[in-house]
Amino acid sequence: MKVDPRLPTPGGIPEVDIDPMLYRHLAGAAVNVELDTGDMILNLGPQHPATHGTLRLVVRLDGERVIAADPIIGYMHRGYEKLVEYRTYPQITTLINRIDWLSSFANEVPFIFAAEQLMGIEAPPRARYIRTMLTELSRIATFLLFLGEMGLQVGAITPAFYGFRDREYALNLIEAVTGGRFHPNFNRIGGVKDDLPWGWINDCRQSMKKVLDSCDDFENLVAGNPIFEQRTRSIGIVPRELGAAYGVSGSNLRSSGVDWDLRRDGDPYGLVYDELDWKVWTHPDGDSFARYWVRLQETRESARMVLQMLDALPSGPIMAKVPRIIKVPEGEVWVNCENPLGEMGYYIFSKGATGPFRVKIRSASFSNVSILPWLLRGAYVPDVITILASLYFILGDIDR
Repeated sequence: MKVDPRLPTPGGIPEVDIDPMLYRHLAGAAVNVELDTGDMILNLGPQHPATHGTLRLVVRLDGERVIAADPIIGYMHRGYEKLVEYRTYPQITTLINRIDWLSSFANEVPFIFAAEQLMGIEAPPRARYIRTMLTELSRIATFLLFLGEMGLQVGAITPAFYGFRDREYALNLIEAVTGGRFHPNFNRIGGVKDDLPWGWINDCRQSMKKVLDSCDDFENLVAGNPIFEQRTRSIGIVPRELGAAYGVSGSNLRSSGVDWDLRRDGDPYGLVYDELDWKVWTHPDGDSFARYWVRLQETRESARMVLQMLDALPSGPIMAKVPRIIKVPEGEVWVNCENPLGEMGYYIFSKGATGPFRVKIRSASFSNVSILPWLLRGAYVPDVITILASLYFILGDIDR
């Protein structure tokens, strides 16, 4: 008789009569601690906070180690290269400062300078100084956010609060001049929209001193933290030759020991970098820590450059003489610049109308993430997040 084991017998001890065929699947089993589980597919995104936008990263894992990675882009593509064909040159300024939304002002400058080259117009010296100052303030605001967020990727929340707090110094200055914090739409062909407001120069000097103090805080709080160093040193190494071959640019390439900066080595694109005393920072290691360290030094350098421009700011007009209705002569021009995220360029082909016939945009983030399939191969899952954060890309800059 088969007895239900859940029911006690009259003596209080359950009698169990179980069919041995229930365990027939264990008859030939052998104990093996090294089970072959096969590869696992892991999706990071498309909404993971460490991807700085709508990016989907498909990684194939062998245990905790990445054996293949494929970045999937295009989730927020906005087609700017086509949209600009149906707008006038002044209207295009509104579009392009939204490509990299953290460095909006810096996006405007090379496009405006390209149009000025086709028209044979040069902005007045005062306008060129204002452009350069606001470009470096945009770089400071972008990098201060990075310096805080990079600590957040390794579990330290305090640096993130510092980063959001400190970048307000730069954003307040940009807003005081342009009226906008993120999308200024301030540049004009031939100069800038308005002059500096009263009291701005003194406020800017005070804010740059605060920025330099903030950089000291980040060096002590983050870069000097042993846990941060363990999570970033020798992680995500980009060899200098391979980085250049992939089109990596900006701070990411200088972090691999490449002494190249378009502000010094390229066309100054209508700005005044050749009139300033400043240094290009590099680091030989090429890892995630090096990318943090280089951006920290470049933030300091930008603050020093702004202080120099405040002392040398010329007087005079802020706009050259330009036609009321702007028609750019026929021709083509290519202008590239050193944006906060790397090299950004515009190729404009004009047929003499009020808007361009064709525009090609070379965004920094698109080329910087092209190295991800190679860079992430062999990395561990927790290191994937720090590597992504150290490259510091913006998805709007990719899906332009």
